[in-house]
Amino acid sequence: MSTSPAPKRVKTSPPLIGTHNGHFHADEALAIYLLRLLPTYNPSTLLRTRDPSLLSNCHTVVDVGGEYDAVRNRYDHHQRTFDTTFPNKSTKLSSAGLVYLHFGKAIIAQRTGLNPESEEVEILWRKLYNEFIEAIDANDNGISVYPTSETASLTKRFNDSGITLSSLVSDLNNDFSISATPHSTDHETNDTNSASNPDPQAAEDTRFLAASTLMGTSFLRKLNGYHTSWLPARSTVLTAYEKRHENDPRGRILVFRDPAPWKDHLYTFESSSSPSKSKVLYVLYPESSTPGAKWRIQAVPTGKDSFESRKPLPEAWRGLRDEELSAKSGVEGCVFVHASGFIGGNGSEEGAREMARRAVEM
Repeated sequence: MSTSPAPKRVKTSPPLIGTHNGHFHADEALAIYLLRLLPTYNPSTLLRTRDPSLLSNCHTVVDVGGEYDAVRNRYDHHQRTFDTTFPNKSTKLSSAGLVYLHFGKAIIAQRTGLNPESEEVEILWRKLYNEFIEAIDANDNGISVYPTSETASLTKRFNDSGITLSSLVSDLNNDFSISATPHSTDHETNDTNSASNPDPQAAEDTRFLAASTLMGTSFLRKLNGYHTSWLPARSTVLTAYEKRHENDPRGRILVFRDPAPWKDHLYTFESSSSPSKSKVLYVLYPESSTPGAKWRIQAVPTGKDSFESRKPLPEAWRGLRDEELSAKSGVEGCVFVHASGFIGGNGSEEGAREMARRAVEM
């Protein structure tokens, strides 16, 4: 009786990703890292070149080639006709935004274990674009945060241009360990090049991979925070928001049983409410989940990134502590009120509630 030999597995080469060599930016550094998070591209080989004949052999090409065609895995944004944006956004995408647009949900689902079609993935996908990817798109496309007409007369108090992720990636273009000499234009890497390699192109590729890791790990840290802390807090804030009139007839006081990241969610829920309804002025929460923990009363900022409060705690309370503050406010158990009035504390929940009740009427 004859037996057929077991079928041999066909070896497949890892997909080849192409991007340009030379000066690199935050967008393609992040785009490459994002692709490599997916099973299709893990492992993958990276080719950094501007040679069209070499790029034509790549499975996926990012930030070079003058073509955007998702069907062919071409993700460049430099062509004059390119005008693609993220849904409901006006910022033109960079290569990072393009890769995120097409693969972001799959990456989020894989890293979190959530269903790719779930509302949670949709929420995280939009949140990460708003809070992380869009700024990279804007930076690469030369789009300012504010219109020039609104900032032309402003003078910076200090220089903050050197502390952004994009600026840190830009710094990695500088190699002070070797002299600047002419070098070859192409290099293929499996991430095995070391700084000891005398080839300037290999050294450049190593710095690019460092930039890619910097951008990618920053993205993953954001994703992890939004998934494990920010997203679960959404239902917590919604429950508290729906019960706010139990704390104040006009709904100006919000109370949490446990600390939670509340600002983003509060602004979202308020924006979907009737404009005629009163805004929340104070948020109350325990300092920790430990029984008997002290409580905080925090004034709601006028905006997510603002240091200005909608209604700071009363001027007469600011900068006072303990018995002096209790005597001045008429509330027992007071601990402190910050000099700016944005936050205060009390030894008990009821004390914090009473501080809030008095403050909203002052």
